Amino acid sequence: MLQVAAAVISRGQQILVCQRRADGPHPGKWEFPGGKRRPDESLSECARREIAEELGIEVVVGPELWRTRHQYPNQEPVELFFFLVTAYRASIVNHAFAEVRWVTVGALSELDFLEADRPLVERIDQGEINLARPNSSHRASTPRLPGGRSR
Repeated sequence: MLQVAAAVISRGQQILVCQRRADGPHPGKWEFPGGKRRPDESLSECARREIAEELGIEVVVGPELWRTRHQYPNQEPVELFFFLVTAYRASIVNHAFAEVRWVTVGALSELDFLEADRPLVERIDQGEINLARPNSSHRASTPRLPGGRSR
């Protein structure tokens, strides 16, 4: 089964979402950034690599938020792992999508998401999934990136 790691990146009450290009699979559909796991990497390593490739940022991968399996018609079954990004460094640059957009929690369901992502989108919109970052109440605390660097 194909494994995919995806990242849920939030800033306050907004979530970063990405729209697929017209010339690829599932054109125009919205999704969380991420991609296929390579045989030699963990799921969190996969999420870090994919986000760097797609958005040009270095991320700290936090806890797993959601896991699901899905099979699109005429495609290999996929197991998706969605992780909370607890910190990131650098400015987001779109390297892979038709559009990248910050969307307010509660309005995610208005977008045409990939079928496999919809249950998570609904739970985020309904407040069933907690996206609060660790130490979010301590504004003076700066999340640390691997290697001890601050974001």
